[in-house]
Amino acid sequence: MPREESIGTCEHCQQQFRYWLAHCGFGDCVYSYCDSCGKTAILSMWDKRMPKLPNCPGQQEMCSAMEPYLQACDCGGSFKRGCAPRCPHCVKPLSAELATSYIEANAPGTKKGWRWQRDWSGVYCIVIDGKRIDNNFR
Repeated sequence: MPREESIGTCEHCQQQFRYWLAHCGFGDCVYSYCDSCGKTAILSMWDKRMPKLPNCPGQQEMCSAMEPYLQACDCGGSFKRGCAPRCPHCVKPLSAELATSYIEANAPGTKKGWRWQRDWSGVYCIVIDGKRIDNNFR
């Protein structure tokens, strides 16, 4: 099923990019961003390779204890807790706070009171220009 994409603008270079949001509560997953290119890794909690780690809650950014269980990004970077998605043009990290302007402007739920979480660690993750990998466990 195709995802509905919206347009965001990089706060560094002012270039536009496509994006979509994933809700990890509905998707029953955790996620992380590559520390080099910003690609999004989405990890299903139903995948048999998902490690059962104490103090690693689901449906949000993955815990740091999960980092060794993931394959490296194809760019050579690593998926780590605390990283941010990056602009596909200038490759600088995007601010979740500044992204609020385009995320809320594009989200139909905003008219009904929905608000963006304003961080890259909550229940929503973002996929920029289709840069995503699923279940990249070792």
